[in-house]
Amino acid sequence: MTAAVPERHVVLRAANERIALRLPARGLVAIGILGALLLAIWALSLTLGSYDIDLATLVTTLSGTTVSPPIDNVVWQFRMPRALVAALAGAMMALSGGAMQNVTRNGLADPSLIGISQGAALAVVSAIVVFPQLNFGWRPVIAFGGALGVAVLVQVLSFQRRGNNTIRFILLGIGVSAFISSITSAMLTYGDLDRAMSALSWLAGSVNAATWTDVHILSAWCLVLVPLILALSRIMSVLRMGEDTAIGLGASVRWARYGLICVGVGFAAAATAIVGPLGFVGLIAPHAARRIARSGIGIHTLLTGLCGAVLVSVADLIGRAAFAPIQLPAGLITSIIGVPVFIYLLQRASAKSHL
Repeated sequence: MTAAVPERHVVLRAANERIALRLPARGLVAIGILGALLLAIWALSLTLGSYDIDLATLVTTLSGTTVSPPIDNVVWQFRMPRALVAALAGAMMALSGGAMQNVTRNGLADPSLIGISQGAALAVVSAIVVFPQLNFGWRPVIAFGGALGVAVLVQVLSFQRRGNNTIRFILLGIGVSAFISSITSAMLTYGDLDRAMSALSWLAGSVNAATWTDVHILSAWCLVLVPLILALSRIMSVLRMGEDTAIGLGASVRWARYGLICVGVGFAAAATAIVGPLGFVGLIAPHAARRIARSGIGIHTLLTGLCGAVLVSVADLIGRAAFAPIQLPAGLITSIIGVPVFIYLLQRASAKSHL
């Protein structure tokens, strides 16, 4: 028998040593690797396309030197906002999935699977079709309302006094998603053609038309929601032990659930309002982060966001470059990747329930 090797930790202390953080070295290394991978994907996204740009020219352009006006325009007005929006939307959908999985104690919870993304999509499509003159800045707020309503509905319908039932929760989520999607399709079918086409292109889950305005909106929501989910990370770790244990440790379980649901819905609604539904990102990213490095909930939350950013950035790069000149929406690529992962996780959950 071999003795278990203790995990190494890095201790960070404030100047006055009143605050100290003990962080797992493996988690910090994983964050660094994922950050470097994301930068590499951004470099590829900025250089590849119908107008290829070599790496030296890209570095010169990013440093602020104008090589030529067309290159400046391609990099700063088209590719840079697209790359940033893909990463931000991916991170937000991933964090939404992580929050929902913690609040439901259900590893299969995903914004697109349990109807949250569809609720946001229905609210935004309704606004586009019925109120086309509505200011674009209201989309995240409208999406938040639709997503929150669906989240509450699924939670109420799946509630059981004997505890949460994973299969019941997922089936109800899928049923509500299908019902909402049918309403959305009916609105697109019988609505004005120009408005329907505008909504349809958005529903594909694409970052093709990303602008700096989108970057600013997503960044503003992240500045509000990321500190909130990090502040809730400690109580998230307590909720993992079960509701009875959390109450015994003095946690306010009811308000913690409300807070996590609102934060998770906020992440999904803001991302969906800008780029449309991105399937399975919130399902895959938390599990990938857990496989990469087992760590505390705080580091796991950061890893989850980075995994989501990498996943959507890669999906957008594949959809844009692999089938050029045809561009596939990132939402289609993430769904192709996510379906096998979902089937595997569902089978594993079903096997555990029979043990």
